[in-house]
Amino acid sequence: MKEYTLITGASTGIGYEMAKQLASQNYHLILVARSQDKLETLQHALTTQYAVDVQYLLYDLSEPNAAQDLYNHVKEHHYVVTGLINNAGFGDYGNFMEMPLKKDEEMIAVNVTALVGLTKLFGADMVKAGKGSIMNVASLLSFLPFPYYSVYSATKSFVLAFTETVAAELEGTGVRVTALCPGTVETPFHTEAMRKTNAMSANKPMPADVVAKAGVALFLNGKNKKIVGFMNWFLSNIPRVTPDQLMMKIKKNLASIKQ
Repeated sequence: MKEYTLITGASTGIGYEMAKQLASQNYHLILVARSQDKLETLQHALTTQYAVDVQYLLYDLSEPNAAQDLYNHVKEHHYVVTGLINNAGFGDYGNFMEMPLKKDEEMIAVNVTALVGLTKLFGADMVKAGKGSIMNVASLLSFLPFPYYSVYSATKSFVLAFTETVAAELEGTGVRVTALCPGTVETPFHTEAMRKTNAMSANKPMPADVVAKAGVALFLNGKNKKIVGFMNWFLSNIPRVTPDQLMMKIKKNLASIKQ
C-alpha cells in the first residue's frame, strides 16, 4: 500500500520546494493549496520527472472545519498518510489596531486552528500505525515576537510551543513531531511594506530551496526544532541576555519602515 506525505501550502515557496525535494527521494505526495493551476503544474512536473504518485487537493484552510473536511476527503480516497508537513500559513504587517479583524481571524485559522486539527487527526492515525512524521513550520518570530507582526508572531509562538509539547507526549509511539523555524525567506509571503523594514534590510531573505532542504532533512531524520541559518540562530538567542524592555525597543526599531 502506498504511503503519502501531505504538504499544506504546497503551491509556492517552502512547500513547493519541499515537494520537489521529497519527490526526488521517491516520496508519494498529497499537495494542498488553493491554486488549482499551480498544483496541476507541479503535479505534472513531479510525476513526469520522478516515479512517484502525486495527488492534489484544493482547500482553503481559513474556512471553518477545513482540517476535518480535508481529513475526511483523504480517508474517503483511502490514502494512507504517514507524513504531514503543516507548512501553510500567512502573515501581515501593520499596526494591530488598524488591521482588519477578518484578516486576523483568518490568520489564526490557518496558522493555528488548521494546524492543530491536522496534527490531531492525522497524528492519531500515525500513533495507531506506530510510525509517522509531522513537521510544523514555525518561525524565527516564535522566539522574537515583533511589533507590527503581532498576530503572526503570536501564532508562530503557539506553533512552536504546541509542537514541542506534542512531541514530548508522543515519545515512544513511533511518531516524530518537529518544528522548522526559518527567518525571512524569499517567497511571495512578503508584502511591499515588509520589504521596506529595517529587519529585512539587515537580514536578507534566504532562498526557499535552501530552507526547504533544511526542512526535508529535519522532517525525514531530525528531532526537536531547527532554526535555519546561523544568523537566525544567533538572533533567536539574543533575548536570553537582553532585558525585556530593551529587547522590545530593538525589535520595534527593526520592524519599523526603513527611513
